Amino acid sequence: MAYAKKNGFLHPQFFVDDGISGTTFDRPDFLRMQQMVEDGAVSTVIVKDLSRFGRNYLEVGEYLEIKYPTLGVRFIAIQENVDTLRESGTEMMPFNNIFNEWYAAQTSKKIRAVQQMRAANGKRVSPVVPYGYKKDPDNREIWYIDEPAAEVVRKIYALCLAGRGPMQIARQLEKERILTPTAYYNSIGRAASNPPPADPYRWSDSSVENILANRQYTGCTVNFLSTTVSYKVHKVIYRSPEEQQIIPNTQEAIISEDMWLRVQELRENRRRPTATGRTSLFSGLVFCADCGAKLHFCAAKSLKPNQEHFRCSNYKSGRGTCQVHFIRNVVLERIVFEAVRYLADFVHRYEPVFLYLLEKKTAVEQKAEWQKLRRTVENGHKRIRELDMLISRLYEDNIAGKISDERYARMAASYEDEQKQLEKTVADGEQTLREAEQKKVDVQMLLNTLRQCTELKELTPTIVNSLIQRIEVHKSEKPHKHNRVKVDIYFTAVGLIDLPTEQEIVQIMEEMRRSPQNVRLPA
Repeated sequence: MAYAKKNGFLHPQFFVDDGISGTTFDRPDFLRMQQMVEDGAVSTVIVKDLSRFGRNYLEVGEYLEIKYPTLGVRFIAIQENVDTLRESGTEMMPFNNIFNEWYAAQTSKKIRAVQQMRAANGKRVSPVVPYGYKKDPDNREIWYIDEPAAEVVRKIYALCLAGRGPMQIARQLEKERILTPTAYYNSIGRAASNPPPADPYRWSDSSVENILANRQYTGCTVNFLSTTVSYKVHKVIYRSPEEQQIIPNTQEAIISEDMWLRVQELRENRRRPTATGRTSLFSGLVFCADCGAKLHFCAAKSLKPNQEHFRCSNYKSGRGTCQVHFIRNVVLERIVFEAVRYLADFVHRYEPVFLYLLEKKTAVEQKAEWQKLRRTVENGHKRIRELDMLISRLYEDNIAGKISDERYARMAASYEDEQKQLEKTVADGEQTLREAEQKKVDVQMLLNTLRQCTELKELTPTIVNSLIQRIEVHKSEKPHKHNRVKVDIYFTAVGLIDLPTEQEIVQIMEEMRRSPQNVRLPA
């Protein structure tokens, strides 16, 4: 509360910042009050206790010992009996402020410890439910699909897979008059963290980006996605994927794992339209075979559609670090179309042969190594849990006086060192296994898409983004407009494919009959 001067009289004004930590002074009502103080409209500031004013002892001290005395503002804290006008309670005020900050620090530690415990038990840390899900009213740990919102999420991913960027997707949703997440929550009477928007259909690019980046739509839980610098500095820091905890199958999936991962790959190679607004199906996918740089899509008002082309970004009209790598967009489209159609036809006719060739690319030794790695990860998790129990028992024995402090310190340090090494080994192993599993998911996506391309009439953004991982264009040996240019097409999950001839297929099928290896077809 503060007493503001108006028409020669003092009028009480109340300022409340509910739900905002006192460790920061970036609080709306506090800033409003402070502005009135600096404008000379406030004579006295009264708080219930010093912790209600703030819990950062350095900044609290600056306000109460420098700024307010300079401005002639009286400060009263009722609980501590502080009154700067009468100079009562001011001697202990710095110590009270230190203890208030210490309490905030301890609270922060306890909250983090609780979060670590929940995560260790396979539970969610964050209470926030993503757009597309809703909580079970009888069990807040259970999430159900909120079908109207989930349908919008599926639409956003489909549009991204079709080559649309976040801005284009946002404008499309706005054009179709689809409610934003906040407006949707308001329409169904669900609490929202943001105030109602002025335009309920105006989607922001950031909202679309957040939805496209949220892995929880695949049915998993992501713990420790972000953190803050400290309990005093609330700047959000996003953790690397290796530092996050992924708990699979915690709710029904809205988006398949393969689609989510493919969208992340597309987002990493963002495609910007040219000045004309035109883009190519292959923008962001075409690279120079020699220097590895991207080939820029060149389109201009003076160029006809059949003249639009790709050119190495390091060529720079002969002044760059690379030689010219040039291919017309229509030519590249024809080459890719034929390659996709040929591969789709091959898979349709010889899918077991295709899978057998993929199996051969994965060496038997590598498979054995993965099985060994899985056992290492499982044993590592088991040993980490055992060490947690040992450290807990060790602590209890030390408290009970069964072992000395010196012995406890040595044994605890030894267990903790072993645990840290195991955690790193397990994390590295899980990352390797995830990459191996992802390759299986990518093969599944490749096959599903190819099965739908048996009567392919034209390329679409969805087909290209699902099938093509990278295209490399070689330079022409003899620069001539009719000279052929070599193009390497890397397909999702399988890379560069050299399909066998009919004669080779017969030999491979005979080899498959003699081989003890079982080729399992993906569903």
